Amino acid sequence: MAQAILAGGCFWCTEAVFRQLAGVTEVESGYIGGHVENPTYKQVCSGTTDHAEAIRVTYDPAVISYAQLLDVFFATHDPTQLNRQGGDIGTQYRSAIFLVDEDQRAGAEAGIVRAQAEHGGRVVTTIEGPATWYPAEDYHQEYWEGDGQRNPYCLAVIPPKLAKLHKGFAAQLKG
Repeated sequence: MAQAILAGGCFWCTEAVFRQLAGVTEVESGYIGGHVENPTYKQVCSGTTDHAEAIRVTYDPAVISYAQLLDVFFATHDPTQLNRQGGDIGTQYRSAIFLVDEDQRAGAEAGIVRAQAEHGGRVVTTIEGPATWYPAEDYHQEYWEGDGQRNPYCLAVIPPKLAKLHKGFAAQLKG
């Protein structure tokens, strides 16, 4: 198994996408890239900790590659918006790839090059880390499958992301 850490705005939204991919065995929402140890959701939302809301994806590279994960990542959020995703504004919503180790750097750089071609050279996604991962509070985990489907924000944001996933990556979805 391998891991990838991706920040593409609201972690509820990115988690909902990546949980549907074949070869993905776990998706955990959390915080990374900041200066406060064991931050809380409230602290991260304040924008003062420098953490990003992110997901840690555990996957089987024999089923889905790091490159494929990055292609899904770039297709299901807007990597051209600096420090925001739609109405979510602040560095905690930045578009970033957090390296688990330096071996991922070349793959992350190649993913950005592919995304630049798709987005007319306007991608602002950063490559950061390695950095300390902090799991989000329990109520954030598997949010879409629980409370998220009653949350108006999630109902507005997640279904279009899932539609993009199903349209562009049908071959990578769980059966």
